[in-house]
Amino acid sequence: MDASHGRPEVLVVGSANADLVVAAERRPAGGETVLGGDTEILPGGKGANTAVAAARLGARVGLLAAVGEDGNGRVLLDSLRESGVYTDLVHLVDRPTGAAYITVTPDGENSILVSPGANNTLRPADVDTALPGAGIMVASMEIPLPTVEHAVLAAAEAGIRPILNLSPVAKVSERVLRVLDVLLVNEHEGAWLLASGFGKADADPRRLLELGPRAAVVTRGARGALVLEDDGVTGVDSPEVEAVDTTGAGDAFAGALAATLVAGASLADAARRAVRVAAVSVTRHGAQPSYPYADELPGGGQYPADGDRDPHTEGDMV
Repeated sequence: MDASHGRPEVLVVGSANADLVVAAERRPAGGETVLGGDTEILPGGKGANTAVAAARLGARVGLLAAVGEDGNGRVLLDSLRESGVYTDLVHLVDRPTGAAYITVTPDGENSILVSPGANNTLRPADVDTALPGAGIMVASMEIPLPTVEHAVLAAAEAGIRPILNLSPVAKVSERVLRVLDVLLVNEHEGAWLLASGFGKADADPRRLLELGPRAAVVTRGARGALVLEDDGVTGVDSPEVEAVDTTGAGDAFAGALAATLVAGASLADAARRAVRVAAVSVTRHGAQPSYPYADELPGGGQYPADGDRDPHTEGDMV
């Protein structure tokens, strides 16, 4: 996105990593060596992934992140720019670009080890000048926790809708949870959060709202998502697809959710579009390279009006 098009309407605060991906028949056990395929170096990181997913759907997106002045940093910046992400907010620092070491098995599942590198240099003070003009701020957790918490609180104070993708899961302050517009977690993260000192472990995801957010979305992989709001829970089913690589699917969901919300959709309709974007992403290899553009989605990628919902692929109030 060229600066002449105005400030980003979606600000993503998060990580930018080079994904070093190796296909293997199975994950190695402790002390074991397993031979894999050739290593691919692909652009990734939860923040960069979210930004690319949102930008490919047509949103004006800016990424606040940090990369090193190295080859991996250039790979990331090229991918962001090619997808239309505003990169003037990405800091170039004297640290190696973050890296994620990813093993992918034939069923499409992955195991990931992250080395944060440059991501650890992002500070709370970096957030303040990046916020003006945004309608939605999305933060995720591969950067220092104080920076994440400051981003959420500063966005809320500025009247910007804060979304927290609590992944990788960590304990955040109750004050942060109380100002969230949307708390986004997967089932495992949600269960951990409920059992992490905020309350007793409970299978009922509606208890996430007791932690303070205005709404919450729980992603459930191939089973879609649950949208939790004060007036009830909406189940959103995912299209059936053959997964080849689930890397970055949650980030695809987060980016699509933000892009659709900023366009004026309800949270439930945004989740309906986001599960379709995530479903497309798992049918392709890599994270950012797998994310669809709007015209690659059924109906041109517009979020569905009430009358356009397909009862065979979307859930009802539960």
